[in-house]
Amino acid sequence: MSEATNILREDHGRVALLTINRPEKRNALDGATRCELLGLLDAIRTDAGIRVVVLTGAGDKAFVAGADISEFEGRSPIDQFRVMSDRTIFDAVDRFPKPVIAALNGFTLGGGCELAMACDIRIAADTARLGQPEVNLGIIPGGGGTQRLPRLVGAGAAYKLLFTGELITATEALRIGLVDEVVPASDLRTRAMALAEGIAQKSPVALQLIKEAVRASLRVPLDEGLRQETTLFGLAFSSEDKAEGVAAFLGKRPAEFKGR
Repeated sequence: MSEATNILREDHGRVALLTINRPEKRNALDGATRCELLGLLDAIRTDAGIRVVVLTGAGDKAFVAGADISEFEGRSPIDQFRVMSDRTIFDAVDRFPKPVIAALNGFTLGGGCELAMACDIRIAADTARLGQPEVNLGIIPGGGGTQRLPRLVGAGAAYKLLFTGELITATEALRIGLVDEVVPASDLRTRAMALAEGIAQKSPVALQLIKEAVRASLRVPLDEGLRQETTLFGLAFSSEDKAEGVAAFLGKRPAEFKGR
């Protein structure tokens, strides 16, 4: 486990469990927490022993209840511009080369919802509540909420959440596509870790290339995306993991991928 104050890291085999650890603040994202998360992601990026990340919140009340609003008071527009011009946790998670699973254990609001949307897979406890309530503060989302939300749920559902600031249940989030799975709260961590451990058995090369290809599908026209997929397929075909995967399949044995 890491010695960081606001983010706890626990390694379980090939899976790193990162827990945002400010339960007294419902795990709100202040500057120190963001910096710690960036630092841990940088460390895990180059850690060949870790293949999948699970991100969750401490306690049973919140994944992340949003930004730490106390930091907004007295901050000038220039100050805020400088904060948002720096590297963000949202982009860092979105561009992270390894799979990231969000285990949403409670309130997932504002910046917390934006952080969850930057992850690759979202599993929610049945007690979770999600939303983008920034409009209630007279502001708009600033961590990708107006961009990633409509890509996940469609424009109409995104407008409804953004215009009203209302919170929705995990069941409703599943219905509109904001989360990918809902489980009983008592089973959340077990299910998220089991999914992560299963993914961690796959080829790290293939996992990274899949992420790159899917990200392209959200950002470029279809023809360009297909060209990128073809290029990435060729890259995968040149890897040692491909040779091992084919040999294991033909030999009717489990593959032992090395990430090369």
